Amino acid sequence: GARSAWWPRVWPPVVSVGVAIALWWAATSVLCAPRSLLRQTAPQHVVTALVELIGRGVLASDTAVSLYRLLIGLLIAALVGIPTGLLIGLSRTAERAAGPVVAFLRMISPLSWTPIIVAVFGIGSQPVIFLIAAAAVWPVLLGTVAGVHAIDPGFLHVARSLHASRFEQLTAVVLPAVRVPVQNGLRLALGIAWVVLVPAEMLGVRSGLGYQILNARDQLAYDQVVAVIAVIGVLGYLLDLAARILLAPRRSAAS
Repeated sequence: GARSAWWPRVWPPVVSVGVAIALWWAATSVLCAPRSLLRQTAPQHVVTALVELIGRGVLASDTAVSLYRLLIGLLIAALVGIPTGLLIGLSRTAERAAGPVVAFLRMISPLSWTPIIVAVFGIGSQPVIFLIAAAAVWPVLLGTVAGVHAIDPGFLHVARSLHASRFEQLTAVVLPAVRVPVQNGLRLALGIAWVVLVPAEMLGVRSGLGYQILNARDQLAYDQVVAVIAVIGVLGYLLDLAARILLAPRRSAAS
């Protein structure tokens, strides 16, 4: 019946989460020394700290700021990565010219740009957004290039034989063909951007989830540190779930 349909999908993650919480409790409440700071990070203390942070309204505002920075950084990465990927994928000359530069830049950790970016933009959201965009642009760009390279040349030959202009070839053949690779690149970019966001917010800004971790650490409130880390993990999971739903390839009605 209905239970047999959903139960096999539900019980494995429920059990795994329960086991993880039980191991967390055992490690922080039973196995660690009585005066250890780890006792602050036991599940019961973290839940109390989380309720306190929510009650003070700090968590909601910092989450909103972090999500704003994430979305702006991803938008910049898409606006740069997709057109550049199309150019590199469609032009052999552009590919030869950009290949060494792309290979060089994408291997540099985005956080290594921090001193220069802070010197240029100062303290605030701009350096954080730049670092997110610098990290997220490469999956988008490389996914777009791979999508263009995967297009069957026959489709472009047919379009040319029908005297389609370059713009018509781009809109009728190239863009529909690269949609799925671009979506996959955007999903990868989201995960990378979320990972980079937190350390980027530890670099002098006075808001955001990364800042909140540092603020709690300075007060030796390690229960709050773990509470914010848990929120980051849950939000990251929900963002990835939303990306899987929104960016999943659509099946045609005929299939």
